[in-house]
Amino acid sequence: MDLLPTDQLLDLDRRHVWHPYAPMPNTGPMFPVRAARGVYLELETGETLVDGMASWWTCIHGYNHPRLNQAARDQMERMSHVMFGGLTHQPAVQLAQRLVQLTPEPLQQVFFCDSGSVSVEVAMKLAVQYWHNRGRSQKQHFLTIRHGYHGDTFAAMAVCDPVNGMHHLFRNSLVEQYFADAPQIPFEGVWDDADIVSFEHILERHHQDLAAAIFEPVVQGAGGMRFYSPQYVRRARELCDQYGVLLILDEIATGFGRTGQRFACEYAGIAPDIMCVGKALTGGFMSLAATLTTSHISETFAQGEAGVFMHGPTFMANPLACAVALENLTLLDSYDWAARIQDIEAQLKQELTPCRTLPAVKDVRVLGAIAVVELHQPLDMAVAQPQLVQQGVWLRPFGRLLYTMPPYIIEPDQLRQITGAMTNVVGTLA
Repeated sequence: MDLLPTDQLLDLDRRHVWHPYAPMPNTGPMFPVRAARGVYLELETGETLVDGMASWWTCIHGYNHPRLNQAARDQMERMSHVMFGGLTHQPAVQLAQRLVQLTPEPLQQVFFCDSGSVSVEVAMKLAVQYWHNRGRSQKQHFLTIRHGYHGDTFAAMAVCDPVNGMHHLFRNSLVEQYFADAPQIPFEGVWDDADIVSFEHILERHHQDLAAAIFEPVVQGAGGMRFYSPQYVRRARELCDQYGVLLILDEIATGFGRTGQRFACEYAGIAPDIMCVGKALTGGFMSLAATLTTSHISETFAQGEAGVFMHGPTFMANPLACAVALENLTLLDSYDWAARIQDIEAQLKQELTPCRTLPAVKDVRVLGAIAVVELHQPLDMAVAQPQLVQQGVWLRPFGRLLYTMPPYIIEPDQLRQITGAMTNVVGTLA
């Protein structure tokens, strides 16, 4: 591949490449990456940036990790892809076994997906078809909570926050679902059952039509970066059992240690009926996700009208992705990741808590390797992004939120560069 001069690269990008949540042509600042290693991004223009985003929360072990690279090379020597219909292979089977070992005990079956959004689609289809298998075909709707985010495909978008998710643009295409008030009690707050009354009332009135409740446990990600009480998750599990509704937990962003527990539902001491995982699954090497469920649910499909689950992605269980994911999970367990997350959390709290005194700041919150500085007014991305780059840091704010979810391998001085840049940018705001 012949490399293009930077000016030509950016010109072609603006004319032909449609970036996520960006206009076409893209008029905002764009920073071309030449290479990445460890926690650093090297730009075509020569700057080196500490990546505080872990590439949208995926590269937990940084970039170009030798063990993940070697796992990919070894697998490519055997096969990079093979269809999963009627065939199977070692990486998928071993990865499924590992996921079953790592997730809460009732989860025994693994359906591999291409991305997190697709894993949510699969979870929702599983829930609807499960009830159809049991002769309850009217149970086709879903209960979720406001400020959630589950992906940009149609079923997933229908259970994203109806305001932040811009639902009105697709009102005539999306299935209308039920939205409970978002939990208000913070992660370490004193529990009050009033916080889940809205959720309970919807279950009470509509459980006959509800296939499942779906939400992100403890941490709401792209819908607002909100942390809430694990007791809410525990009570939601009890209420779903009481009213005969399945519980789907979206652990795509929170899974594999990001919050300080391997999975966020562990803070509540409960297990879902269906769980979605993704993002950090391959350590950011390539796209892969999975939907896990229980034997109780999977066993109903053989007796159902279709006899099978009606879903099958072309690149399902890609051997290359599965092999890298397996090595990534082995790598994660090769060191005390929980202690590493505790250290990151402590440093984030120490260095960002003083931001609370700044006039532009509404709140500062930290949980595990997640830190959020919430502002009173939205950030001007065209101004804030270059400011952060000038300070040698890559962060991607949105709305009123300036946040970091760094790689787990980040060193204290590298993390200090991120928190310092966040403090400086917020300090310049009137």
